[in-house]
Amino acid sequence: MDPFATLHQPIGVFDAGIGSYAAVRLLQERFPNQDLIYLADRASFPYGGKNRQALLEVTAQAVQRLQGLGASAILMASNAPSVTVLEDLRRTASVPLFGVVPPVAEALALSKSGQIGVLGVRSMVQSPELGAYIAAASRGRGQAFSFNASALVDLVESGAFLTDPARTTAQVDVFVRAILATQPEIDVFTLSSTHLPWLDAYFQRLFPGKAFVDPVRASIEALECLTTTGTGRVVCAVTENPTHTASAFRSMLAAMRIDLQPVVLGGLQ
Repeated sequence: MDPFATLHQPIGVFDAGIGSYAAVRLLQERFPNQDLIYLADRASFPYGGKNRQALLEVTAQAVQRLQGLGASAILMASNAPSVTVLEDLRRTASVPLFGVVPPVAEALALSKSGQIGVLGVRSMVQSPELGAYIAAASRGRGQAFSFNASALVDLVESGAFLTDPARTTAQVDVFVRAILATQPEIDVFTLSSTHLPWLDAYFQRLFPGKAFVDPVRASIEALECLTTTGTGRVVCAVTENPTHTASAFRSMLAAMRIDLQPVVLGGLQ
């Protein structure tokens, strides 16, 4: 039996790997009867290493896949494409499409110094769209500096944050200290890749005087008007390539004690 056919008006959630499961988990907590499709687009990992056109192409394919699987709405749980290509995707999507964006206004409201750091992948922090977004969100109430945290995203996607805590601790420590050496007044960081909240325990332990803001929660609330009563089931789908295999993804789910059996998706029809 097709596992997707048994779902009732599911909401699709996707990014290029394990990061978007954090959004799935929050949706389950907030809307326990909502059916979900969780797509890990491993074949296109990493989103953060792609230019704008390539990012638009692979995320459009992911949206098309989820629509084909019956998604009634879609959350693109990835900051980079949400900042850079979301509006383009909305023009062609046949269902409501939501994104996850850096919580700049929230971070500035928390900051005592008026200086915050936006941590994200390379394609986002180097994009002109992020600069425009920050300017609109901050409204002159402070300063937001952006930093390429792709190396930390790789720690999560590789599973090293689970299997090698010593390496993870050292890498997180060096990364944040390098930022503070040049911008010591930053007291709030936005974790603007859905992978980064998996490192929250490391951030909190190493830098207890700083605040780290997860961008996903506000996006979850935006979906409330579209939620329905189903069985609360989650069906996981995964794409793969020779480097990022479905088998490796299954191993990561097992290591994280996530009880899902991903369905491997082939090429688009």
